[in-house]
Amino acid sequence: MKSNKFQTAKGIFQKRHGILRRREALKLGVPEYVIYEMTKSGDLIKEARGLYRLAESEPLSDPDLVQASLLIPKGVVFLISALYFHRLTTQIPHWIYLALPRGTKPSKVEYPPVKAFIRSEKQYAAGVEEHTIDGVRVRIYSREKTVADCFMYQREIGKDVALEALKDYMAGKSRNVNKLMEYAKVNRVEKSILPYVESLL
Repeated sequence: MKSNKFQTAKGIFQKRHGILRRREALKLGVPEYVIYEMTKSGDLIKEARGLYRLAESEPLSDPDLVQASLLIPKGVVFLISALYFHRLTTQIPHWIYLALPRGTKPSKVEYPPVKAFIRSEKQYAAGVEEHTIDGVRVRIYSREKTVADCFMYQREIGKDVALEALKDYMAGKSRNVNKLMEYAKVNRVEKSILPYVESLL
């Protein structure tokens, strides 16, 4: 029979959709030895360093995004990772691309592989959306902001990727050119993106 502390810990995990950072679990009253014992017994699965999931909960549908978001709470899903989420690229990201605000020291994460970019406060804050994935709130840039970001970082990801994203975005029914150009202005790439936008109108 499981101890009361074991059952209490299980309840705490269940209230958080079955997944918690070790640090958060400790703050919520789960003792370190209970995490160890639950992992040893197979009731907890270590998803990544410092991240645990109840074995009885559903496997994560997008584990890399969820894990990166939990391990780096200030990170916003960015560039190719955001394109992939919004179905605006044929590229499969080899990293989780994250944007962080200036003054933030990127956390060292063993897995998933993360590429972090430090951005000005204005560029970091603009266009952030929250999406719920596996019960976890994941912050991801909007479609328009992501396309504008790709033009800003085309040396990093390739001009062809930025152009493909813009073409896919402009071909969609929900395109919003005014919003796209608003974010292009925030990123200071409106002059480079405008000719392509005009050619696709």
